[in-house]
Amino acid sequence: PNPRKNLTCMFRAMAKKFDYIVIGGGSGGIASARRAAQRGAKVLLVEKSRLGGTCVNVGCVPKKVMWNAASMREFLHDAHDYGFGFGDVTFDFKTLKEKRDAYIKRLNGIYETNLKNNEVTVAQGFAKFVAPKVIEVNGEQYEGQNILLATGGRPMRSGVPGLAENSIDSDGFFELESLPKRAAVLGAGYIAVELAGVLNALGTDTTLVVRKHAPLRTFDELIYTTLVDEMEKAGVKIEKNTDGVKSAKREEDDTVTLDFVNGGSLGGFDLVLEAIGRSTNIEGLNLDAAGVEVNKDGIVKVNEWSETTAKDVYAIGDLIGVADLTPVAIKAGRYLSERLFNGKSDLKMSYDLIPTVVFSHPPIGTIGLTEKEARNKFGDDNVKVYRSVFTNMYHAMTERKTKTAYKLVCQGPNEVVVGLHMIGIASDEILQGFGVAMKMGATKANFDECVAIHPTAAEELVTMT
Repeated sequence: PNPRKNLTCMFRAMAKKFDYIVIGGGSGGIASARRAAQRGAKVLLVEKSRLGGTCVNVGCVPKKVMWNAASMREFLHDAHDYGFGFGDVTFDFKTLKEKRDAYIKRLNGIYETNLKNNEVTVAQGFAKFVAPKVIEVNGEQYEGQNILLATGGRPMRSGVPGLAENSIDSDGFFELESLPKRAAVLGAGYIAVELAGVLNALGTDTTLVVRKHAPLRTFDELIYTTLVDEMEKAGVKIEKNTDGVKSAKREEDDTVTLDFVNGGSLGGFDLVLEAIGRSTNIEGLNLDAAGVEVNKDGIVKVNEWSETTAKDVYAIGDLIGVADLTPVAIKAGRYLSERLFNGKSDLKMSYDLIPTVVFSHPPIGTIGLTEKEARNKFGDDNVKVYRSVFTNMYHAMTERKTKTAYKLVCQGPNEVVVGLHMIGIASDEILQGFGVAMKMGATKANFDECVAIHPTAAEELVTMT
């Protein structure tokens, strides 16, 4: 007799049966669960916390609210240049937080209602595999004919001495009850850049601490060099080439001092925010019992069909480490459900040409290859680059100026547009339509054939020479 096989049989005999079990009630998991249910599947969704995951609760949505508030302050600053006069303008952080939190709570409720309307069973608790295709939640066993892992990620902490007890992570940013006077944001990725920009625009004396020469170093050089100029011009201090934080300590005046690996130090911070990256949420899932393999970084191994190393177990979103973006997880989750429950056997997620935005000040929009990546891939002779750097007409009346910089990266004799990079006012809203064009294989000539809309910033993208 095989004890493990007998145990598996016992679990399966006890388990409630579902066509589809989704572990993780974030954007991707909910999208996949609802689509599967709409296609007739009996679906169980398991979530240990609030519905909506990172994006809705401590990510994209509340971040965008804060970015909107920060942008509002910039507009108010510029208003007098357009002839508007105000009395004393006040800002109540507590009011903003309360309204933001109420909005998020409403979204949680909408997710719950939508799942109920689609007849998705929701189990509140922590899931763990007890056998292949069998999970346990709060002592109850459930068996899924198909199982999706969509547990997402969480903020990574460095483990630097003194830092954990004297800092917050990006989740903690949304728990702040008041605006700090002086803040240090540690990290060079988009989360660090966005939160540093929000804090600075709302009035906090803000320092962004990066290990190397600039934040967003994987972006096109035009983007990150322009970003550094604009952030510093807006008042953010960027502490470069620190090689990382060596230690942190709280002083007698209750401020925090940071010592850097390069020998430097900075102090006087009443808030330190660590935003150095994210790691996958796989602890406690007992993936070994399911036969799901992960790499040394905790990334779940999948093929192009979102299939893990375990039969009928799938993974999407931040767990697979390809493109950690909410719309990517949503699309991958919906495609998987269409394939499993609607007969669309050839439908799979494409991870090429994914448009993405950084809500910096000013915002960034980018899709495709950087100039450096294109030259490395195709060779210098096969790449042509078009640039435009200008001041948005919004600033014609204002003392405060921000720069706008666009770049098109084109490849081959037909000049197929393989990279589009923008920083400047409204870049976040402009990018989507150009993303459609690039997915369709647009060339520089196609861009040129489109009549410009004047006067706009976007017209620069179809008039570059």
